[in-house]
Amino acid sequence: MTQPAIAEGLLAWSPDRGLTPAPAQGGRLLVADSWLLRDGRVRGFDRHRERFLRACGECGAPPLRRLVEFWHDMTAALPRTGKWFPRAELAAGSLELRLLLRHAPPLGRDVRVWAAGQPDPRTVPRRKGPDLDALARVRGRAAGADADEAVLIAPSGVVLEGATSSLLWWEDDTLCLPPPRLPVLPGVTMALVQERATRTGIRVAHHERTLAELDGREVWLVNALHGIRPVRAWTGRPLTAGPAVHAPEWRRWLDDMMEPLPDN
Repeated sequence: MTQPAIAEGLLAWSPDRGLTPAPAQGGRLLVADSWLLRDGRVRGFDRHRERFLRACGECGAPPLRRLVEFWHDMTAALPRTGKWFPRAELAAGSLELRLLLRHAPPLGRDVRVWAAGQPDPRTVPRRKGPDLDALARVRGRAAGADADEAVLIAPSGVVLEGATSSLLWWEDDTLCLPPPRLPVLPGVTMALVQERATRTGIRVAHHERTLAELDGREVWLVNALHGIRPVRAWTGRPLTAGPAVHAPEWRRWLDDMMEPLPDN
């Protein structure tokens, strides 16, 4: 029986040996999926599973049965104490399935965003993994501009999303997001927020907006690690961050969605 891991590191998986320690490897990933794990609790874990399996299937390998076996062993290996930011991986070249165990970084309650308008560097925008290195370089440039995150811009000037986050904003009492026809990642946290809005009668609308059209609005960057982070400041151009009127109540709701890992 697989025992929960207690240390950071990379674990490679095989059907015969399960998860075993592996040397740290760089290189391109075909698929990656990560989430916040706090004392054995996570939100939307089944959604991360489905997104990971679907993305691996789009790559043509491995067979679904192997993917399910890996996910089972990976879930059993996840720590049940502490705060972690694990990542399930499918490596390019070897098509090896892996689990990268990492302690979670400090979590942010809000975010400073570089609004210089970075062109989208991704080659596969709707699949997490292949473009992580390119997005890390974008975030590095944002850090040099005294920001935590950067926004990606389509050639038309329309805002797409953050380098590591989905983007939402409020127009009066309407929750807005980019249209799904745009090259944006299907975010798990974004989906949870949308469903709650629909369930509670809040109007949801898809709009194409430029950065200038977000001036003065309540804008959120959301992801599985930090949850909902309202933009508290823009850097790189003269934009004003709107007051975070809706964010506190939505953050409390999202925090309450943490559920125990399945026992398999």
